[in-house]
Amino acid sequence: MDPWRYSIDGISVALRVTPRGGRDDIDGLETLANGRTVVKVRVRAIAEAGEANRAVTELLAKALGVPKGKVRILSGTTSRLKQIAVDGDPAKLGEALRKATAGDAD
Repeated sequence: MDPWRYSIDGISVALRVTPRGGRDDIDGLETLANGRTVVKVRVRAIAEAGEANRAVTELLAKALGVPKGKVRILSGTTSRLKQIAVDGDPAKLGEALRKATAGDAD
C-alpha cells in the first residue's frame, strides 16, 4: 500500500525523516513495525530551528516538480514521522512520488 493518500487538492504523504543524513535524498519506502508504510527521506540539515523541516519540504518540492510553497507539514514538526501535504494534480504527484521512491529501478 502506498504511503500517500490522494485528495482533491493534491496528496498527503507519510514520511520518516533522518536529519543529518549526509545528503538530501529520498531513500524509497519502508514498512514500520506497526505495519504502516512510509517514504524514507534523509537530509543534511540538523533538527534545530526548523532546518530539517525546511530541507524536507524543499527536497519534496524539487522531487515532485512543484513550488516550495505547495509543500507543507501537516503533523510531526518535531518528530521523525511526519505527514506532509503537497498541493497540485494528485495523479501527477502520485506518479512523481512513485518514480522518486522506486530508486534505481528505472
